[in-house]
Amino acid sequence: MKALVTGGAGFIGSNVAKLLLENGHEVVVLDNLSTGYRENLEALQQAAFVEGDIRDGELVAKLMQRVEVVFHLAASVGNRRSIDNPILDSQINVIGTLHVLEGARHAGIRKVVYSSSAGIFGELKHLPIAEDHPTEPDTPYGVSKLSAEKLCLVYAQLYPLEAICLRYFNVYGVNQRYDAYGNVMPIFARWLLNGEPLLIYDDGEQTRDFVNVRDVARANLLAAHAEGLSGAFNIASGEAITINHLAELMRGMVDEDVGVEYQPPRKGDVRDSLADISLANKELGYSPSVDIENGLKEYIAWAAKEMI
Repeated sequence: MKALVTGGAGFIGSNVAKLLLENGHEVVVLDNLSTGYRENLEALQQAAFVEGDIRDGELVAKLMQRVEVVFHLAASVGNRRSIDNPILDSQINVIGTLHVLEGARHAGIRKVVYSSSAGIFGELKHLPIAEDHPTEPDTPYGVSKLSAEKLCLVYAQLYPLEAICLRYFNVYGVNQRYDAYGNVMPIFARWLLNGEPLLIYDDGEQTRDFVNVRDVARANLLAAHAEGLSGAFNIASGEAITINHLAELMRGMVDEDVGVEYQPPRKGDVRDSLADISLANKELGYSPSVDIENGLKEYIAWAAKEMI
């Protein structure tokens, strides 16, 4: 299989590209390095790297001529970032995705695997969250990811192109670097490794469904190999833990004795999250294999080495 990985120098994209290479596939990575890292490319020496932007339709169309499958991970990520800059968020996540889809359509690409987000659901009505849960995003990020997802599925209906949208919940793991707008995991890791107290917003009893990036990468390959299938699927662990429990686990994995400080709740933060992953299991053969404690140990060891 010849594959294009947009956002392939980023956290999840680099893990997808690495797994593709390990399975003998040819890989082209497209990334503008705005949030991706050259360090993530070091393990991807066999891949062809192109520095560029998904908003450059001409470049995207040119790269499509070289591949059969597209793993579209390039995005502006995060609720807080989208609230600060909603125009940029939509330019990348919606218009950029349109360039990817148009390039794929005209090049005769057989499948696009799109990285969507649980942010499309907004405030949750019930748990666990199945794919048919109402989609009422309450941040520009959620709106842009839902719009891009709908575009992918409409293209699959209108053109000879399969599209699978993978709705990631809280992804963590190797290659996830500190980002003040990002996931709680690298933020906690940096504070812990620097001996700084952990700041927890609200009471810490809010829950998240954390999934290791190695499981997410496997889900991408399963989606690419699912012949004749289009649709949207939750990719998560199917288990929820509180932020307080996460902090306790992570504090127990470092030598520093750090405390916890509680802050008022933030706008745009979902209170609880837990995915129903039965559809992905049935249709894609997906099931998570990395438990939270082993995944955290691996991540903290990597973070300490990389000094994130």
